[in-house]
Amino acid sequence: NMASNDLAANLTSNVGGIMDYSDDGFAALNTAFMSDGPIITVPEGENSGIVINLIFFNQGLSDTVNYPRVLITTGGNSIVSVIENYVGGSGDQTFTNSVSEIYVGEDATVNHYRLMNETDDTYDVGYGRVRIDTNGAFNSRSFFRGCGIGRYDLNVSIEGENASCDLQGLYFTNGAQHMDNFINIDHVRPNCQSNLFYKGILAGRSRAVFGGTVLVRKEAQKTNSVQSDKNLILSPHAEIDSKPALFIYADDVKCAHGATAGNIDADTVFYMRSRGIDLEAASRLIIYGFAGEIIDKVEIPELRSYLAESFLSSLPSHRFEF
Repeated sequence: NMASNDLAANLTSNVGGIMDYSDDGFAALNTAFMSDGPIITVPEGENSGIVINLIFFNQGLSDTVNYPRVLITTGGNSIVSVIENYVGGSGDQTFTNSVSEIYVGEDATVNHYRLMNETDDTYDVGYGRVRIDTNGAFNSRSFFRGCGIGRYDLNVSIEGENASCDLQGLYFTNGAQHMDNFINIDHVRPNCQSNLFYKGILAGRSRAVFGGTVLVRKEAQKTNSVQSDKNLILSPHAEIDSKPALFIYADDVKCAHGATAGNIDADTVFYMRSRGIDLEAASRLIIYGFAGEIIDKVEIPELRSYLAESFLSSLPSHRFEF
């Protein structure tokens, strides 16, 4: 084990290698006040399928501010799965300002899971900065629920040929909660692929914002990129602001983007009720089917089951409005 002062020195000497903290005030704040954090280095050829679970637990720490910093670097031909789970207890007012820097080496694969399991008393601002080398693959699964005010900025730079990223996320807001997701993908090199697919479920008077941007540089010919944000609105008072965007400077690409928002389909509910399913159960089945498309993409069975159970438990119990 590394002594805490050595860990802090090591962390400090490596921060900013992937993220330029000068481009955002909260990122600079994290850099100024972080004192320690996990440093994960995966050696070349390590492909045993290891899973690293990082839990940032705020329960019992009221009126506190946390600045977690995570560094992940992978050697060539390696595979690793990392779970970042941010947990806050009821009645514990906290602010978390986190930064994760991830380097995906040549022919390496990083499966990254980010969970925001917090409460109305918590405020969470998180940043992810990723660089992908030649033939590398970065797979992200993000799940957000329960935070009073939350924001997640994820920037992925595809800097090697034949590299790929698959970014999928699910956010659920209720009451007066607010959740922002800002995702940026930068295609620097040719022959690369990206998939950005997020889903939102909004209830109560909550609000969510989705901003997805894909940049295809002039040199990034043969890029294949798809972007989509789909939202299910459970209340007439909930609001979603969705803005997918493409900036294409190459002329030999395949790119598409889109966004949708709508209510639970009344005809589908009627059909299910005609088969003996009550209104609330029918609504829950439809909602879970909508969310399941993202949850089912989680390849870790225990995590997939946990997400399914926690999501179902967070659904509102009242009758849904159509």
